[in-house]
Amino acid sequence: MTASLGGSWEGALTYEDIAGHPALPACVRAQAMAMQQAYQGNPRASSVFATQQRWLMAHIGLALHFRRDPSDYRKELTAARFADVTVQHAVASRNTAHAFIKEMQHYNFLETGPTADDGRIRPLQLPAMTLEPLIGWIQIHLSTLDALDGGNRLETFQARPQMLAKLQPLIADGLISSVPVREPQQTFSLFTWLNNGGVVMDWLISGVDPRNAGQERIPTGVLSIGDFAKWLKLSRTHLARKLRDAEALGSVGWLGQRGHSVMWISNEFYGEYLAAQAVKLAIIDAAFAATATQGMG
Repeated sequence: MTASLGGSWEGALTYEDIAGHPALPACVRAQAMAMQQAYQGNPRASSVFATQQRWLMAHIGLALHFRRDPSDYRKELTAARFADVTVQHAVASRNTAHAFIKEMQHYNFLETGPTADDGRIRPLQLPAMTLEPLIGWIQIHLSTLDALDGGNRLETFQARPQMLAKLQPLIADGLISSVPVREPQQTFSLFTWLNNGGVVMDWLISGVDPRNAGQERIPTGVLSIGDFAKWLKLSRTHLARKLRDAEALGSVGWLGQRGHSVMWISNEFYGEYLAAQAVKLAIIDAAFAATATQGMG
């Protein structure tokens, strides 16, 4: 996969358009709530995207799936090819890539296809259920973009579901080649390596009233670490340790007793989260614009 995003579209929002939009806090809160609902609806599928590394590996695998050529086994999705691309882009080691593939097969997110004529190449296939969480993820983000500029991306995508095969690889290209995505700011990066770290951040942001966005310490509505850790099936100790690391950076804190009162996040951390969403949304919109203008689907 290369970093090319193809053509452009006049309707595509840039990072600057999104980051400076006055409605971004409210739109991102709605997006965080939608992501939480998606997690609740299918925790196992959401676990595929549990860390930044797994999220990027999943997008690499999906792009290889959509770009495969069944008539050419050298262009099929195989464990070896997936590992090669993952290592090439410095997303993970070869061992980690192979372990990820085995886990995806264990949970039936991947299945082995027909063996090549020479018997050495074993292509991998994605059952339809694997694409459902991806489609939901794309729809959530297209809805956010539409809320920002009154566009009809979600309606277009739903009317032309075959766009997915061209759209996802371009999104993957953009994510993998983006320095801000690969090297997030300090507090954000604390959570990207935590299992379900993205869900933890969505949980925090979904409780933020956009009207409080200008405060130095922004209340989140979160009261109990223990309850949330249990809901996420995370170690309470592990989650608390990460939150303490964030607290040491001045990024989170409690209005009263630690772990038993309303948690706040710093204005700086909130800004990091909004900036990260703006980067991701701009990548998705550029990919959507390129796919739509090519008339593909």
